[in-house]
Amino acid sequence: MKIFKINKGFTLIEFILYMGIFTILLTVTLQMFGSIFDVQLESEAHSSVESDGRFILSRFSYDISRAQSISAPVSYGSPSPSLSIVINGQTITYSLGSSDFLLQNEGTGTMDQLNSGETSVSDLSFMRLEGDSGKDVIQILFTLTSETTKRSGKEINTFQTTAGMR
Repeated sequence: MKIFKINKGFTLIEFILYMGIFTILLTVTLQMFGSIFDVQLESEAHSSVESDGRFILSRFSYDISRAQSISAPVSYGSPSPSLSIVINGQTITYSLGSSDFLLQNEGTGTMDQLNSGETSVSDLSFMRLEGDSGKDVIQILFTLTSETTKRSGKEINTFQTTAGMR
């Protein structure tokens, strides 16, 4: 009568194959998660810059269309770092403070930041232009930079528009 001994473990070759396949799967999975994270950062940076830019331009156009007069910039054709307009007897001033786009209402004494904390503003300038119908027109130009840094760097976009008084 013969007794057979049965081995129930892995051979060295089976173990090496298992580790190789596991390493490949782990590497692919980590690269996928890295790519997803990069896309998310890029999307956040682009979204914050675009939404802040649209909001600032909309607010600017809305206020210019309601303005009764423009206090600054005084002269035509020369850029100014701030804009002062009068709406319903209250002076509203657009300016740059540090890296934030500020809107100051001198009538109420309030100061609001127009950009979010996810962006910074630079190169802000206003230019007074003469409109076709004799009404003044203001051109605004500014650059928004995302605070979120993606793999290719920060998202930077320059915005420009022109709005006229009614």
